Amino acid sequence: MTTPKGQPPMPLIYVPAQGAPRQLFVLLHDDASSPEQLGQLAQSLKQAFPQSMVVLPYAPLRSADTAYHWFQQTGLTEENYVERVKTALPGLVALIQRLQRQYLLEGEHTALAGFGQGATIALEAVHTQLDLAGRVLAFSGCYARLPDMAPPATTLHFLHGEEDPVVPVEFMRETHEHLAELQGDATLDIASKVGHELHDALVRQAIYRLQTCVPLRSWKAALGELRNDPDAPDLSDLDPPSRTLH
Repeated sequence: MTTPKGQPPMPLIYVPAQGAPRQLFVLLHDDASSPEQLGQLAQSLKQAFPQSMVVLPYAPLRSADTAYHWFQQTGLTEENYVERVKTALPGLVALIQRLQRQYLLEGEHTALAGFGQGATIALEAVHTQLDLAGRVLAFSGCYARLPDMAPPATTLHFLHGEEDPVVPVEFMRETHEHLAELQGDATLDIASKVGHELHDALVRQAIYRLQTCVPLRSWKAALGELRNDPDAPDLSDLDPPSRTLH
């Protein structure tokens, strides 16, 4: 049985060696796990973004010394799954907002990353608070329920193993297509011969996405400015940059 067993441990927090943080990364572990699961991802983010603050919270419930859960697992069914996911969101959102206030960071400076159930929590959190984060990295995880709107201020990066037995890759393709129909800003990267794991190839691709992918909202804003400039060339026939990867 998953029980609170007192307050969870304090989050693991990494800050820049010098100066104030310019970005905030919040990494969310899978069910029945702990922040240590995301150590490789944390190190990769610190190396790629040396001025970032990386925070790895513990989920609030515990069933064993190293098995933390975002919500009650006993009696979990398809019927109560969505509601139970929602119970994990207020505490997490409050933590992120507290860190943003303390370090003078905003949603556009913030990225959430999660693996498995942690990815689900990250995806649902940015629908609860629309300005919470500018990016979500969803490793081997999906929505609790497909949304009826895309988050307007968040770029979603789905990173998935082609042979994932927990969350089938076809479901992720359908999710990506659904978001495209909603005019959402999302990418999908699939690693061949990879299962339900935080594989190094997916971590490298996540860093690449963060470093190179211009959010669709920024592209549209820039395009709008050009269209309002009488001296700018006619761009009416151009399509936005591709948001879908192989």
